[in-house]
Amino acid sequence: MKKSYTAISAMILVAIFCISNSAYSQLNFLPRGSQMAKVSQRIGNTDVTIVYSRPSVNDREIWGALVPYGMNNLGFGTATESPWRAGANENTIFKTSDDLTIGGKTLPAGKYGLHMIVNEDNTATVIFSKNHDAWGSYFYEPSEDALRVDVETKEGPHVEQLMYVFNEVDATSAVASLNWGKKQIPFKVEADVTGNVLADIRQKLQTSPGFNRQSWEQAANYALNNNGDLDEALGWVDAAIAGQFFSQKTYNNLSIKSQILAKQGKETEAKALMKEALPLGTVFQVHGYGRQLIGQGKTDEALEIFKWNAKAHKGTWPVHYGLARGYSALGDNKSTVKHLKIAMQNAPAQANKDRVAANLAKAEKGEAIN
Repeated sequence: MKKSYTAISAMILVAIFCISNSAYSQLNFLPRGSQMAKVSQRIGNTDVTIVYSRPSVNDREIWGALVPYGMNNLGFGTATESPWRAGANENTIFKTSDDLTIGGKTLPAGKYGLHMIVNEDNTATVIFSKNHDAWGSYFYEPSEDALRVDVETKEGPHVEQLMYVFNEVDATSAVASLNWGKKQIPFKVEADVTGNVLADIRQKLQTSPGFNRQSWEQAANYALNNNGDLDEALGWVDAAIAGQFFSQKTYNNLSIKSQILAKQGKETEAKALMKEALPLGTVFQVHGYGRQLIGQGKTDEALEIFKWNAKAHKGTWPVHYGLARGYSALGDNKSTVKHLKIAMQNAPAQANKDRVAANLAKAEKGEAIN
């Protein structure tokens, strides 16, 4: 019995060795004809990545030949009608860290197999499949589609090796494009940047960044300047101002709260808060507030702020430069020139002197300097 058990064990070990030897004997690290590549683009705080292989044209006819038009039976696998794998070798993979809008439709955050149906009439269908592990399109199943988007193809300069690029990148979107031969297949991806960032902020404020006053100020300021929920922003900045172990009343957080209140139409409360904030600010912060008021067309208020700054920080740069801007905004050219000349004397660096000199030359011609 013992001999029989030993013999069986030996046979099992031999079988395992043979299987293992077969699996590990292949040199999978050798270079491929179609090299692997990866391209990524960040849109706001959303990361979009395409992982693919890069076949070459090699003087071959690509469109309608090597890549047949429409759906095709590839003669292998379980699919009887397959799109193109949009690359070579394994699945081309499309990954996104957040939900995207593509062609007016939502693609949830995740990893997808990317396929394409290329048509003879310069159109294509881009397919995002929930199955991203299969090899190529041999096992494609329409029931696994997460999203299909119809696009128009374009003609472009020759690209020898298939390449994905991100073009036309702006604050909330980018155009991903497959370029090969003389054809481009572009599709626009859009992210809800504000919504994603605010969601990330809410989560991060519950972790270590939430133990820092500046994080709450940054959160409130982002919501304020990106059409976020103003009541939520108010709650965030209030946490920075008082009530928490990290809270401290500063010019910065009082200024943010004032802007939130102003945006809510509470002008009287907003002005009172800025009056409270001024003594906490540096000469440059108050100067910046005066310039902000000029930008809002509140020129009388701006001059009063510049006067306050000049009194609180007498003889300090850039108080006279601020007064010059305040008077220029009101059309008082004589006072503008007067304070520019004083500003020239106490400007701390040559770059500052050069800017003042340029504005002085304008003011002496009767031109505004703001």
